[in-house]
Amino acid sequence: MLGLILARLAAELWLASLNRRHVLAHAGEMPPALHGIIDEPTYKKSVAYTLAKGRLGNIEGTYNTVVLLVVLFSGVLPWVFHLFSHGLGQSAWAMAAFLFAAGFAVSLPGWPFDWYAQFRLEQKFGFNTTTPKIWWSDRLKGLLLALMLGYPLLVLILQIVQWTGAGWWLWAWGAVLAFQLLMSVLAPVLILPLFNKFTPLPEGDLRERLLDLARRTQFRAQSIQLMDGSKRSRHSNAFFTGFGRFRKIVLFDTLVQQLTGPELEAVLAHEIGHFKKKHIPKMLVFSAVSSLAGFYLISVLARQEWFYRAFGFEPGNVAPALLLFGLLAGTVTFWFSPLIHWWSRRYEYQADAFAARVMSGTPSLIGALRKLNEKNLSNLTPHPFYSGFYHSHPTLLEREQALAGKT
Repeated sequence: MLGLILARLAAELWLASLNRRHVLAHAGEMPPALHGIIDEPTYKKSVAYTLAKGRLGNIEGTYNTVVLLVVLFSGVLPWVFHLFSHGLGQSAWAMAAFLFAAGFAVSLPGWPFDWYAQFRLEQKFGFNTTTPKIWWSDRLKGLLLALMLGYPLLVLILQIVQWTGAGWWLWAWGAVLAFQLLMSVLAPVLILPLFNKFTPLPEGDLRERLLDLARRTQFRAQSIQLMDGSKRSRHSNAFFTGFGRFRKIVLFDTLVQQLTGPELEAVLAHEIGHFKKKHIPKMLVFSAVSSLAGFYLISVLARQEWFYRAFGFEPGNVAPALLLFGLLAGTVTFWFSPLIHWWSRRYEYQADAFAARVMSGTPSLIGALRKLNEKNLSNLTPHPFYSGFYHSHPTLLEREQALAGKT
C-alpha cells in the first residue's frame, strides 16, 4: 500500500510537470486557434492562474501524502482507537464516535491550504468575494451537519453489522443509498439555504425566455431561482435541484451578470440536455454500483488479519476497516480517473449537441462557453494526459470543434 500511495504522488507530480511545460510552451504567444476567442491580456492572466494553481497543487498534494503516511503508519490511529474502545466501549455509538473524530482530525491539516487558496490565490486573481467570517461559518455549519446527519448514519451502519452478520455490507449499502436519495430531496429545501440565499428569478424577458425553453423541451421545473454565488466567489455556475415536480432551476447571480439572455438560454439547454439524455440517472446508477462494490470490498478486507495488522490494529472490529478504506480509496480510484472523465466528456458533447439543436444553431452556446472560459480564467491549453486525469469537461477548443459539425 505504501508503494501505491507513493506511485500516486509520483504520477500527480509528473502530470503537473507535463501540464506546466505544455502551458508554458504556449505562454509566449497565444495559439492561433484562440485568436478572436479571447484577448491577449486575459489569455496571459489565465496562464498565470493555471501555473499558480499548479504550484499550490504540487505543494498540497505532497503535504497531503505526507500527512496520510503519518496517519497510517505512525500508530496514531490504533492509539486513538484504543482510547475510544477502552473509554467508551465498542458499541455502535462509541465506534461511530471514533470514526467521526478520526475523519474530522484527518481533514484539519488541509484547512490552511483551503484558506490560502481562498484568501491568497483566488484573491490575487480577482475571484474571492468571501470573508473570513463566512469561511469559518461554512466550516462550522458543515461540521454541525456532519454531526447531525453523518454521525447517526455511521451508527446505523455499525448497528447493521451487528444485526445482519456476514451479509452486512449489502444492508449497509441499502441504508446509505436510501440516505443519499433522501438527502437529494431534502438538501435543496433544508441544507442549501443554510449556506446561500435563493430568490425567484424576477419577472421579465429572461424568466420568460427560460420558462419557454423548459416548455419547448418538456422539462418540468417548479421554479427558476437565483443563488447569491457572488457571496463567496466570482466564479459562476447553473444546476438543477430536486426530483420530479419539485425540480428547480438554479442560476448563480454571477452567471446572470456575465451572460446575455440567449447565452443563458443555451447554458440551460445544455443542462436540460443532460436530463433528456438520461445522464443523471446513469451516473447515479454508476455511483450506486461503485458504492456497492466498495462495501463488498470492505467486508472482504474486514476478514483479513493482514489488513488490520499492516496498520497496527487488532482484527475483530469493522470500524478500523471502514476508516482505512475511506483513507485509501482515493489511492486506487485515482487510476480510474481517465476512464471516468472520458465518460463525462462524452456526456458533455451530447449535451452540447442537444443545446445546439434546441437553439437552432451554435452561436449562443459558443458565446456562452467563450465567456465562461474567459471569466473563469480556464486552462485553454492543458496537456492531454493531465486533462484526462483531471478534467471532466472538454476544453473550449474541443467543444467548439465538436459543435462545428452541428452547424
